[in-house]
Amino acid sequence: MKLLSVMAFSIVAFLLWPSLSDAAEEYTGTLESRPTAKAGTWVIGGRNVEATDRTQLEDEYGPIKVGGCVVVEYVGTRVAFIKSEEEVKCAK
Repeated sequence: MKLLSVMAFSIVAFLLWPSLSDAAEEYTGTLESRPTAKAGTWVIGGRNVEATDRTQLEDEYGPIKVGGCVVVEYVGTRVAFIKSEEEVKCAK
């Protein structure tokens, strides 16, 4: 009975693990447009990205400007970071 309980708990934990984690996702693209402020709709690599006041901007590879290369990092469904990126990462 104890083994059955441990197995049941393990299966439930395994099935719930992906929904409990805050997996980060990212993609890189050319910044096509951006709002005047940080929060709002950014267009990066043809995708609409909804930044909020919690989104952090990082300009390690230069200013974040239209035409520049940026990487967007999500945590769950939230845009956590928009960072400048090396231009070669956006070169086609």
